[in-house]
Parts: sequence; C-alpha cells; structure tokens
Amino acid sequence: MAKLYLKFEQAVLKEVALSEGAVTVGRLPDNTVQIDNLAVSGHHCRIFWDHDHYVLEDNNSLNGSYVNNQRVNKVTLKDDDQILIGKHTLHFKESTSAPAPAPHAEASQSVMAGMEKTMMFTAKNKAQLEAAVAGGAGAATQATPARERTGILTVVDGKTDEPRYVLTSKLTVIGKSDMASIKLKAWFAPKVAANVMRREAKYIIAAADKDVKISINGEHISGQHELNEGDTVEVAGIKFQFTFE
Repeated sequence: MAKLYLKFEQAVLKEVALSEGAVTVGRLPDNTVQIDNLAVSGHHCRIFWDHDHYVLEDNNSLNGSYVNNQRVNKVTLKDDDQILIGKHTLHFKESTSAPAPAPHAEASQSVMAGMEKTMMFTAKNKAQLEAAVAGGAGAATQATPARERTGILTVVDGKTDEPRYVLTSKLTVIGKSDMASIKLKAWFAPKVAANVMRREAKYIIAAADKDVKISINGEHISGQHELNEGDTVEVAGIKFQFTFE
C-alpha cells in the first residue's frame, strides 16, 4: 500500500496510508494531513487516485506545492517523490516494502543509520533490527520473540499537555509542534526536541537536533540511547520517569 510520511527536518511526524480516496493537505484541522504552519494554505493541495496512479493537485495555494524542488499545479507521483509544503516534507512511497536483511554487522549499521536520518520505521526495518540483535537473519527466525512491554513516560517536572504518556506507537515525537505526540508547553521549547522509537520490547530515545540536550539519570547522552525501567529522562527542560506498564 502506498503511504505518505509527513516530516519536519529529520523527524517523521505522521504516517498516512493512501487508499483510492482523496487525501487533503493544509493548515486547517479538517484536512487529512494538517500542517500547522503559516506558510501553508488552509486547503493547500490534495492527493488522489486516478485510474492506476496517484496525482498531486495544488489548490491555488499561496506559496505553492513542490515535488522534487519543482513547483507544480498537477503532477503524477512516483515512488520516493519528495513533496515540499511550506517547511514540511511529504515523502511519497508507492510501496512500503524494503530490501532483504543484510548480514549481521551490515544490517545493524545500515538500519541504525537509517533510523538516525529519518526516524522512520517499516515492518521490514523491524525484521532487520530483530535479526541484528539476535545475531543475523537466520538466528532471528529461530529465536523466541521477546515479550512486548509497553513503556510509559510520566512527567516529574515541567509542563506538557498530559501528565503521563503510554508509548504504544512505533514513534513518539516530543516537542512544541502540534504534530508532536508529547507537547511541550515552555515558550522557547523546540518544535521537535526528541524522538522515542519502539523496537519490540525496547525503547530508544534520540535528540531530533544536535542543539537539543538529553540527559538520562543526570548524565548527558548523544546519539541513540536505550531506556531502562526507572530512568529519569530530561528533554528541553522537562523531566520524565520511564517505566514499563
């Protein structure tokens, strides 16, 4: 099935599965994909199925719709097209299948690099990661799957829209953006501060930008870090405690 991945800078904010209906994109909340940014028109564009392909049609938007850096009015979409709407990008994937897993070392390196770059998961990515952890694709198919546990972030200090978050999604975005799963309330909070990625029974946290500082149990971390039961996590001045349900 074709999909759209809404991205801001390097973070994937939303995943939308495309069917044979129309998907609308714009600033107003009645759109299928809402982008809360003044550079985006109320009803900016739409993407729809036309016989045997998907088409993007601009809705006379003020700042225009761009596909692969070219301004368009109406265009047939191809796999991997990059659609620029204001400051956000929609990545169009005609098929969500991925290549077969590589051997252990290469799979681990390439998959983790992909996570750092886009923070985007597919079912095949999960299979590759499981194979890397178990010692290769062959070992993963024979290993007993780990029991899935659901992570929870509870606010200890600071202001967010909720006091407690159950991390059921593959990707949880922390930031001030309306697209964020955990919305920060501080005036100068980053629009996208950090991402928490769910990988089977594990949760991995990473900063969304090099300027964002993350501390675990009082120690600054860089890159990706696995969360453990009882960890105190500080992101953009907000303190959370991580536990399993």
